[in-house]
Formats: sequence, C-alpha cells, structure tokens
Amino acid sequence: MRAGRQRSREVTCSCPSSLPATACISPASDSPPPENQAMPKKLQGEKTSWGDHEPLSKIPFKIMKGHQHIVSSCHFCVDDTKLLSGSYDCTVKLWDAVDGSVVRNFEPEPGAPVLECSVTADSRRIIAASYDKTVRAWDLETGKLLWKLSHETFVVSCKFSPDGKYVVSGLDVDRGICVTDAEDTTTVSHIKDHHRMSVTSCCFDPDSQRVASVSLDRSIKIWDITSQATLLTITKAHTNAISNCCFTFSGHFLCTSSWDKTLKIWNVHTGEFRNQGACVTLMQGHEGSVSSCHFARDTSFLVSGGFDRTVAIWDVGEGYRKLSLKGHNDWVMDVAVSNNKKWILSASKDKTLRLWNIEEMDQIPLVIEYKKALGLKVKQCEECDRPFSIYGNDIFPETVTKCVFCRMDAKDLSAEASPSSEGEDSLARECSQGEDG
Repeated sequence: MRAGRQRSREVTCSCPSSLPATACISPASDSPPPENQAMPKKLQGEKTSWGDHEPLSKIPFKIMKGHQHIVSSCHFCVDDTKLLSGSYDCTVKLWDAVDGSVVRNFEPEPGAPVLECSVTADSRRIIAASYDKTVRAWDLETGKLLWKLSHETFVVSCKFSPDGKYVVSGLDVDRGICVTDAEDTTTVSHIKDHHRMSVTSCCFDPDSQRVASVSLDRSIKIWDITSQATLLTITKAHTNAISNCCFTFSGHFLCTSSWDKTLKIWNVHTGEFRNQGACVTLMQGHEGSVSSCHFARDTSFLVSGGFDRTVAIWDVGEGYRKLSLKGHNDWVMDVAVSNNKKWILSASKDKTLRLWNIEEMDQIPLVIEYKKALGLKVKQCEECDRPFSIYGNDIFPETVTKCVFCRMDAKDLSAEASPSSEGEDSLARECSQGEDG
C-alpha cells in the first residue's frame, strides 16, 4: 500500500473562536497558555511556525500532508467541504476540508505523474490528466472509474466545462487542444498546431462555448466550439512563456499568468486589447515566475501562486497586491478560491497543500496599513454590489459609484456610439499599469 493512502496527521490549531476548531492553524505566539489550561501533548516542545510570514500577516492556515511528490493541482468541491488534489506521485486524492484527512484515493491510479485535475460544478465527477498520455474520469462519490481516454501525445492540462458536457485537454507535442464529450468521450474538436509551441494551460468560458488556451509561445487563443473557429489571437501577450489562464465569471475578462513575473487581465469580450493591450497588468507581486491564477467568484479579488513560494492576493480594480502568503518550502504549483471566498487552497512542490483562512483578511494590520499608505477607500458597486477600492485623494471620489469591471462594460457599450472622451482616457489609465507592447 502506498504511503500516501495513510490518514493524514491531524494538527490542533489555536484559531479565533469564530473559526472551525480543526480547520486551520494560527500563527505561533510567544505568550504562554492561559492558567489552568495545559498545552496539547502533540504540540508540547513544538513551535507552530509561519515560515517567513510577514510579521503583521495574521492569516490562519492548515498544512495537509499525504502526497509523496509534487502536488500539481488543487480544487474546492462539494460546497467547499472537500478538496481535490493531483500529484506527481501518480495519485488523485479527495480530502476533508475540516480535519485535513484523506477521504479517498481514486483508483485505478494513473500510471504516471498527474499534471492537472478538474471537477464538475456539481461535484459529481472528476478528471485527471497524467504523463501516461491519458485523461481519466471518476465518480466523486463512489470513486468508480467512469472512463479512460488515451491521446497520442502528452496531456498537460484538462478542464471540465462549467455545464459538465465537455472536457478540454491541452496537448504538448500537438501544440493544440482537444475537446471531447464528457459522457461518451467522442471528439468534438481536435485542433493541432493551434499554437507555435507547447500548450501550457486551457479553460472554458462560463458559457461552456469558448476555450482559451495559452502557450510557451507567449500567445493567447480563444476557440469557439459552435463555429469550430479561432475567435481571438493575442500574440506576444507576455514577454515570456504563459503558464496559466482563467476567465472571470462573466466571461468578459481573461487573466493570464506568466514566467515574466506578471499577470495580465484582458478584455476578450470586445477585443479592446487590440488597441490598448491588457486592461490591467499586475506586477511587483512575485519575485519569480507566476505559475497559476484564480479569480474569486465575484471577481472581487484574484489569487496567484509563484515559483517564489508565495501566494499573492490581488485587488484587481486597483491593480495592487493586498497580501502575500508565505510558508511553502518550494514552488507553488496551483491555487484555488472557495465559493464563499473565505478560503484559499494552494498546492506546492514541497508535497503539501495549504488551506488559508482569509475571512478576516481586510481586518489584519498589514492590509489596513497598506490601504492607508495607498490612500484607498472601500465602496460598494451600485451595479453588481461587489466591493471595490478608490483613492481617497482622487478628485470627486464620490462620483465613482461602480467597480472597474462595470465601468469597463459601460465603456464598451458606449464606445461605438461616442468618440473617446476624457472619462475614457481616465479609465484607461486606471485599468493599465504601464504600457503593454
């Protein structure tokens, strides 16, 4: 039996009373335990460490151990009560998010390292792509293998469509993508030489009709399933290889992460990028290549993982990093955000998963001080109700009533009806940090 099938060690935590007792670990404190309260035996003589966490960053977290090699992929599922992970140890695991135990190892196990896994929106089925050139699907509840799809080349990425009808696979040697029916595995689209170099990641839009793919060739492409055609191509989107991509839940915007240490957000709904490049460029958040990206469900923030061993949380509208989560001992390979926005999950080359509780993120001293330093104020968008930040020293800040995404949508609707105005120029400056080539 693999060592990875053993039940994970449960770690006692000392979180605030408002948090689940076993859901996270709080930072170490030098103060002794209260009188008449003995320290748990398993923590006696141990110091719960935050790694090299920033001193004012008080984010509770839990470490989950069980994989024997690089953890390459991670997801929330079953209403955020379970976690899914894939690893180079050739296993796909389902975890209990509360106590950190392994609920199931999906069998038969892939015959090679797992590069990516995905789960349907209803948490009924999962898939995993591995180096043995296969994509496998299992029933999440029973663990039964549903089907196994073999490709002629390595599969580096795989995703379910939001409606659960399709599976898209990113292909290495073919430099393309393959869309298959999620029930009978028949081929819907197989586009070879879609890119000039290997595909690194691919994903569906929220309507399950378009597939975005990114590549080592630094390009972004969007394929339409209905018309069987490439709708958009952005060449030289970054100055180095693009590692990952994800849509916002409106489908109007696409985020890309890159080895050039940046993330970019593109307006793929109107093609605005053709004239202005990326509408937002997120820089100075990672000291190395950015491996992964994931939007919160309401697009109020973005999370990214990097080879600098950190997880970055970004304020998308203002284009700055709110917080950097440190603690992993090696590259962060993947990140995920829970639907309720209270948790972040990260997978790492250090063989672990980390579950971070960010529910009180905006109340911690580091974030408050940084917002003050930037002169930011938080307002509620009158259009979509999501919170957004504005600069307190802006001229007439009371006139800004919508978040950046709603303002950009409004701009798109009026662009053809009216010429460029000072307000549009101001929005362009707001949405872009630096000039994109």
